[in-house]
Amino acid sequence: MGTVTMGEVLVPVQIENVYDLHEVSLGSRAADAVRRVDVPDALVDTGASTLSLPRRFIAQLGLKPLRARQARTSAGPVALQVYGTVRLTVQGRDCTCDVVEIPDDCPTLIGQIPLELLDFVVDPAGQRLFGNPAHGGEHIIELY
Repeated sequence: MGTVTMGEVLVPVQIENVYDLHEVSLGSRAADAVRRVDVPDALVDTGASTLSLPRRFIAQLGLKPLRARQARTSAGPVALQVYGTVRLTVQGRDCTCDVVEIPDDCPTLIGQIPLELLDFVVDPAGQRLFGNPAHGGEHIIELY
C-alpha cells in the first residue's frame, strides 16, 4: 500500500484455510501443507462488516464459493461472492469467518464482525488495535 493517512490502522494478519486445518486434525494433511496467506498491512475498516480479501488471496487459499450477496458500496449496490471459511489471526487472537471477494487492487479489509469476534477496539488516533478495555484487555466472549 502507499502512504498511510491519519487514522488509518494497518495490522499484520495470518489467514488460513479452515478446511485444511480440519484435515490436519484428522491426519489426512500435513501441517506444513495448510494453505495460508500472511498479509503485512491489512486495513482495519470499521465501516465494513466482514473480512474482505483480494481475489489472488482467495485463490492462494483455495477457498470455495458459498453464496453471492448484495453489498452497498460507495459506487452503489453490487453483487459480491462469499467464500468460506478461514481462520483469521491478528495479534495472537484468532477467529473463524467467511470471506468476501474484492478486486486485487484493494487491500485486505478487516471489518466490524471479525473485530467483534477478536474483541478488539480501534484507536484511530494512535493507529492501532487493542484489547477491549471493558474486558480488561482480555479476549472475552460475551454471551448476553
